Amino acid sequence: MIHNTAAILNNWGADGWELVQVVTGPEGGLVAYLKRPLASATTDVDASAVGA
Repeated sequence: MIHNTAAILNNWGADGWELVQVVTGPEGGLVAYLKRPLASATTDVDASAVGA
């Protein structure tokens, strides 16, 4: 992976994205798959929804 690509991925990581996988795309370039938690999944948990 070239330095510029690593810098771009590091910026996404700083924004809360986690790198899951890098694969070769159909045209030969790299495709990165990233994930991050949904904001509502961590802040809007209702006690009745978890059986309390």
